[in-house]
Amino acid sequence: MKRTLCLALLVAVAGAAGAQVVPYKVVGDGIPQSLTGRPGDAANGRALLAKREPANCQQCHSVKKDKELASGGNKGPALDGVAAALTPAQLRLSVVDYSRISAGTAMPSFHKATAGSDKPILSAAEIEDIVAYLSTLKSK
Repeated sequence: MKRTLCLALLVAVAGAAGAQVVPYKVVGDGIPQSLTGRPGDAANGRALLAKREPANCQQCHSVKKDKELASGGNKGPALDGVAAALTPAQLRLSVVDYSRISAGTAMPSFHKATAGSDKPILSAAEIEDIVAYLSTLKSK
């Protein structure tokens, strides 16, 4: 029993630490398919924004209607109403690789291999969770 539990924990930790870029297909102006094959969890996505790491979205963005997220930055637009303007596919591409939308942008590509590492800033599951949360932000 102990051996099975230890092995399960090692696999879980290795999986989290060893996140790799998941292949995706851009269609038009978005990525229509989930990177994980399933919808994300909006509560987990909100929690990722609130804790500021690993993505640190609040350095540049805020969500004015949310007390905890209202004190974010103003370098980028407030995220209130983003789901009224963008589809989930467009949101996914924006988070995965915003440079495909706006060349030379200061916004990082969160699911691309970075210089010197083949590990993305956000895992595929974290991307889907953030997309699920952003998809709830329909009104300003």
